[in-house]
Amino acid sequence: MPHAMRIKASVQPWESAVTGPDQARIARRAEALGYDMLRVPEHLVIPRDHVELSGAHYFHSTVAQAYFAGATERIRIGTGVTLLPLQHPIIMAKALSTADWLSGGRIEVAFGVGWLEGEFEALGVPFRERGRIADEYLAAIIELWTKDYASFEGKYVSFRDVALEPKPVQKPWLPIWMGGDSDAALKRTARFATGWNPFLTRPEDYPDRLDFIQSQPGFRGGPFGLMHNASSEKIGEGHVPTGFDSASYARDLQRFVDRLGYLAGQGVTMFNFAVPAVSDIEAYLDYAQWFIEEVKPRVGDEAS
Repeated sequence: MPHAMRIKASVQPWESAVTGPDQARIARRAEALGYDMLRVPEHLVIPRDHVELSGAHYFHSTVAQAYFAGATERIRIGTGVTLLPLQHPIIMAKALSTADWLSGGRIEVAFGVGWLEGEFEALGVPFRERGRIADEYLAAIIELWTKDYASFEGKYVSFRDVALEPKPVQKPWLPIWMGGDSDAALKRTARFATGWNPFLTRPEDYPDRLDFIQSQPGFRGGPFGLMHNASSEKIGEGHVPTGFDSASYARDLQRFVDRLGYLAGQGVTMFNFAVPAVSDIEAYLDYAQWFIEEVKPRVGDEAS
């Protein structure tokens, strides 16, 4: 979605004029074209010394999901990623289950533990403990989603015999993806998630990392997704530009098809494409239509 963030490495100049109503129109057009999902990034606050690279324009992901769900009827609405340690798990569970119930079961979430230390300092959350916080919060959220009267006792969150409704429409709970690239993130993915959303891991390393996830004792099993975000090819650690030029294949049909075929062979089940340089919303929508009409039929649903 254009103007969902202003990361210097990936934003285009025309995006800053895109409004909320514009985005609702884009969401409806994506649904009409047959896209599978809209995804929303998230940061809550950006420290001044990082605004130059990261920008300061981000949504609260769950609020934006609910807005896009209300503007559409069928398309699924996900995130990339929701910063779990920065948000109380009872409120997070309530927000996501509310959005899932109101949308008729169309909400997915990709959780991440965050990387921007100043953001944690502003919210009073211990940065070095964010992984342990996330593990507790995930367990607590699932308890709230699946039990009539939920109880949880941890270092960071505790509650006893509380009821939370509405429950998610999707059972046993709405799909959870996990972001991150470290071994700890992948162990968390194995335990809680039905899909992995890497950021810094390169596609040539996907198979080994998938093997690592699926070899963990806590792996949940069942169908497992792998998201490749083409925009992240341009963005390195700390949002520093990588210099990668996705436009080198983005307008070449056969190279694009070959690229998606390669990614599917690496285990990718969902591809979040990046639009090459265009002039405005209408050119953006024209490209989105070209992708659906020309690229997707040649690679099959496995890599769409």
